[in-house]
Amino acid sequence: MKYAKLLSLLSLLPVISAASSSSASSAASSASSSASGSSSTSAASSTSSSSATSSSPTSSASASSGSTSSSASGSAWVSDSVTFTTISGTPVTTVSLVPTETGAISVPFSKYPFTPFPTPTLAPNLLGYPSVDPLEPPPVRSDGPQDIPDFAPAWAAAYEKAKSMISDFSVEEKVNITTGVGWAKGLCVGNTPPVRDFPGFCLEDSPLSVRFADFVTAFPAGITVASTWNRELMRQRGAALGKEHKGKGVNVALGPMMNMGRIAAGGRNWEGFGADPYLTGESAYETILGMQSSGVQACAKHFIDNEQEHFRTQVSSNVDDRTQHELYAHPFLRSVMAGVASVMCSYNLVNDSYACNNDKMMNDVLKREYGFQGYVMSDWQATESTLSAVAGLDMTMPGDVTFDSGDSYFGGNLTTFVHNGTIASARLDDMATRIVAAWYYVHQDDEGYPAVNFNAFNNYDEATNGHVNVQEDHYKIVREIGAAGAVLLKNERGALPLNKPKRIVIVGEDAAPGLYGPNEFADQGGDDGVLAMGWGSGTGNFPYLITPLEGIQERARKDGTGVFWNFDNWGITPEPGTNPNNASQLALVQDAALVFINADSGEQYINVDSNEGDRQNLTAWNNGDNVVLNTAALNNNTIVVVHSVGPLIVEPWIDHPNVTAVVWANIAGQEVGNSIADVLYGEYNPSGKLVYTIAKRPEDYPAQLNDGGVGQEIIDVDYTEGLFIDYRHFDAKNIEPRFEFGFGLSYTSFKYTNLKARKVGSTDDAENALIANWEDGKATPIAEGSSAALWLHEPYIKVTFDIQNTGDLAGTEIPQLYLHYPASAAEPPSVLRGFANVKLVPNQLKKVELTLSRYDLSVWDVVDQGWRKAEGVYTFSVGQSSRKFLLKGTLPL
Repeated sequence: MKYAKLLSLLSLLPVISAASSSSASSAASSASSSASGSSSTSAASSTSSSSATSSSPTSSASASSGSTSSSASGSAWVSDSVTFTTISGTPVTTVSLVPTETGAISVPFSKYPFTPFPTPTLAPNLLGYPSVDPLEPPPVRSDGPQDIPDFAPAWAAAYEKAKSMISDFSVEEKVNITTGVGWAKGLCVGNTPPVRDFPGFCLEDSPLSVRFADFVTAFPAGITVASTWNRELMRQRGAALGKEHKGKGVNVALGPMMNMGRIAAGGRNWEGFGADPYLTGESAYETILGMQSSGVQACAKHFIDNEQEHFRTQVSSNVDDRTQHELYAHPFLRSVMAGVASVMCSYNLVNDSYACNNDKMMNDVLKREYGFQGYVMSDWQATESTLSAVAGLDMTMPGDVTFDSGDSYFGGNLTTFVHNGTIASARLDDMATRIVAAWYYVHQDDEGYPAVNFNAFNNYDEATNGHVNVQEDHYKIVREIGAAGAVLLKNERGALPLNKPKRIVIVGEDAAPGLYGPNEFADQGGDDGVLAMGWGSGTGNFPYLITPLEGIQERARKDGTGVFWNFDNWGITPEPGTNPNNASQLALVQDAALVFINADSGEQYINVDSNEGDRQNLTAWNNGDNVVLNTAALNNNTIVVVHSVGPLIVEPWIDHPNVTAVVWANIAGQEVGNSIADVLYGEYNPSGKLVYTIAKRPEDYPAQLNDGGVGQEIIDVDYTEGLFIDYRHFDAKNIEPRFEFGFGLSYTSFKYTNLKARKVGSTDDAENALIANWEDGKATPIAEGSSAALWLHEPYIKVTFDIQNTGDLAGTEIPQLYLHYPASAAEPPSVLRGFANVKLVPNQLKKVELTLSRYDLSVWDVVDQGWRKAEGVYTFSVGQSSRKFLLKGTLPL
């Protein structure tokens, strides 16, 4: 049968109403957006697949040499410069950088048997790496080697319980476990029904708060905690987030978000952890360990290549196999190694296959190669067909095809497909087992787990909202992260820290409260005061919001400082006048002028000043550049504070002689005013580092927003920059940035000395043969859990050096280790592979130890489909940024 005919038949399959299931009572009103964002795309009947792994059509032949597994008929996936394609079971090899099909590639209608993925075959020898429970993760190590936890025993115990529970469940009951009850048909943004003794799930945003709930904390965004480069703060924030979600009765907290910020103007970049895969991976790892230690299931999202908001349900991110493995998939590997319970697939297509229907990514990479034991859920309305289950999707959210449509791709459809043999009953068992196992895995079966006590769709319904206060003292960690995540970019003539100035003027609306309170805009979709959160589903309601004006005035009272202000961004001019209350006049007689500017972004379903999620430019919002210039024209000690979701072009004012200091304060949550006051006055010596490059020109960035497309057409976005994103691109092209990745100043100074590097022995004696093969330059084997194997990630090289505080103030230094691969690897000039957080009082010297694993030194082999060591000499540097190297060495390989 012709492939086009198969698609035609697939499109005619009926949409059957969802299987009956009990659910929480319907909400009185519905919100305007989804758990990970509303999708306006109509239900698509065509679905996609790359090379099938453990589920393939009965008529399919094996894939061609170099492919990782058998392949579903009509599928294609890109592997660097070679596309492996099978059409009607006949393997074909073609040379191409983009998929060979036009339009979305679909899972053909056929009968699909299923064999569950086995337990990963490269199980670790646990000498020195004890098995751990998700409620008791290994301790945080801020300036030494990281432990490698083994969650396999915990997963095995959870699987045994889950299999026992569902052993006598009917097909309909198992299907109900996998199918959401529908939009606004429960108390949470996502809900699955109870089935016998299984209570079902409450799934709730967001990565920085409990969305739509009251009496919760508004934490700093992911971009801010990443800017601390502090694993302990990442872990603490995760634990507090998890505790608040659990306290509200949430089973699954929909975060963290770990997309890479490929595009500087990307709308949701602020939810993630920056533009480097290593830093993003470590941030995600610590966040997940923290969240699940509190007993809530974390959800790693959005899998994968969800790098712009414009046309996000129609963009095909065309990514070569090596770039996918080394950049965009890496944070998800670290999430699996952290024992994450769930993963959310994204709206976009990956190489012409919808991410939530992409067999290559969900089955072969996530479940086989990474050994992921949890379940994959769809983003809200991102399920493409019932046959998505074949491609690896385990749960559809929120359940209906489109909001309030009353039907489902799973539900009755999935029931029918299992009964008629289209989808194997073993696959349904696998789906239900994975979901129930995650519940057992984080001990949510324990007596006393809170019931849902809020109503996401009607906060004022006293019958369903218990107004449970879960904030505790989490404001303290919010304030500390806000300060630790602030990056000092410029500090001349001793401008900072402030030392009891006589008079100061505070300029700019970003220092002030919004016109109608901190929650004046739905899902924070607006900007008329201090920016402490972007917009969209990744937000929450502020319980209160401390503005910079409040934080600074509190300190000013103690110092006896006179404080004046003007928050009118459009009324600040340098022309002389007669009104003594005008900030342009006040600026002339102040010891310092503190200017606050910002830039906002968010999710595509909200349009703010023509910014449909992604930013339309990289300039400061609301006349911000002119606010700085006009103030600097009047005051020779102008200090600029920037609250931004991502990079800005600061060239109009950065070199102005009267701009003496710049603090890049990111977006810091409810304590934003106190956090910036702590930095400005030296209560917290700034230690934050940039997690992206600030360029001199927008065109200096390697990838730009693709804002084309009309109607329902699929937009091809080719990741032609490959491995060379952000600082990697600037280094390779010798482009001078304004501020490089990893940059950040301090109020004190540090000295680096005594660099050493040596090999360390393996603790995984059972895998000596694999280690020897790797050292001979051979790739890791194709096997279950191969990319997460202990021998690949255990310490292999130990790097030590000394850091001394040579200044007059106590401070924290963030040493960064960058690897320089041999030329044969064709890698970027410098690649981040380690960092530490070192606190030092004046004159104190401390030895720092960082380790490199075999994985850290490896490149992805697109032919052998494994990790291998490149041929040649490896060198490395240690320093204060991606361009300020203070120590250099050669690895003893």
